[in-house]
Amino acid sequence: MLERIPPRERRDLLIAWLAISIAFTLIFVRGMVSLDILVFYFAMSLVTVGVAFVLHELAHKFAAMRYGYWAEFQKDNQMLLVAVVMAALVGVVFAAPGATYVYGNATRTENGRISAAGPITNLLLCIPFAALMLFGGGGLLALVGLVGLRINAMIATFNMLPISVLDGRKVLAWNPVIFAVLIVASAGLLFWSLTLPLVWPSSLSLF
Repeated sequence: MLERIPPRERRDLLIAWLAISIAFTLIFVRGMVSLDILVFYFAMSLVTVGVAFVLHELAHKFAAMRYGYWAEFQKDNQMLLVAVVMAALVGVVFAAPGATYVYGNATRTENGRISAAGPITNLLLCIPFAALMLFGGGGLLALVGLVGLRINAMIATFNMLPISVLDGRKVLAWNPVIFAVLIVASAGLLFWSLTLPLVWPSSLSLF
């Protein structure tokens, strides 16, 4: 599988992964300057936000390649810089790190399925993170689980909006029933995650 990701795309994915993780780390550690807290939140951002983003984009890529099209992620340097600067200055992350471009004349059905692959991947990632949250012992592992659940539900919900170039518009054009199922599932998981309190630690303890 790795050989189907050329070096330039790997570099773009890695840079975008790191930039998004840095941006969210800046959000998480506002007011906290402890080195151990900083390291923990950066690692948590890599695992939650970073993995959610990378696997979302790769799902689009490999779904497109399954239909015989070439697809490749390309980072947007300007938007990556905006994400980090806004996180540092105003405590808000506007993450639009780039996009996976599909080369070829995909049909409406193919476009819909390729687009649905990203949000479906995020919904599937909600399962292990929810399990970690529920069975993580109430400590930092449970916190990582809740953050991962919330981030993946948020990414899935946002991308399923049927507007502009987002996935939801193509999924809706392909199959309204599948669109409804995916957006309801995404929004439902997001709402559930938002009802659960995030307890940020002042010191580190796994349990």
